[in-house]
Amino acid sequence: MSSNPDINLDLIKKVLGSSFLALKVTKLDFSENLVSETTEVSVRIDHPDKTFAEIKGTGKGLVDALFKGLLSRYAEEYESLKSIRLDTFSAGISKEPTKESSGVDAAAQITLGIKNSEGTNFAFFNESLSLVSSTVRVVVSAVEYFVNAERAFVTLHAARKDARERRREDLVTRYTAEIAEVVKCTSYAEVIEKMKSES
Repeated sequence: MSSNPDINLDLIKKVLGSSFLALKVTKLDFSENLVSETTEVSVRIDHPDKTFAEIKGTGKGLVDALFKGLLSRYAEEYESLKSIRLDTFSAGISKEPTKESSGVDAAAQITLGIKNSEGTNFAFFNESLSLVSSTVRVVVSAVEYFVNAERAFVTLHAARKDARERRREDLVTRYTAEIAEVVKCTSYAEVIEKMKSES
């Protein structure tokens, strides 16, 4: 079970429709060096268009290594990812073990906090029977959220420009309001500059 911020996810999904980029983890390999306290991770991420990405990262623990690997892969295309930071991480279980149970049947609950460029914290949650799977899924879902927020911003920006050219003030007002919601995610100053340079 996963949960992402409710702040504007419905709007992002509505704007993107079938082009929403769902990132599905299908394979994970990782190793930890207990002397140097470093982790190397490799994951396969399947995309909706049948393509996939092989992500590799190194860091201080699984979360750090995976987050760095994902940013290394996706931040080149999605500039706004450069402005988000890991903030908090917590792990727990869904229930206390009973006297008859060792607790191994309890679900792992993972919460990840990501801080944006404005200092706002976004919480992501995943629960499953595997601590490692939940950790990987919550990190990937966080990156997925910010990737799609930028895609929605770019889509709305283009739609508003088109509406202005067609003198559709009703649509300009609507898209402006929707852009204001999406920019709660993070700063898109670099994205705007990139769009200008490409036009």
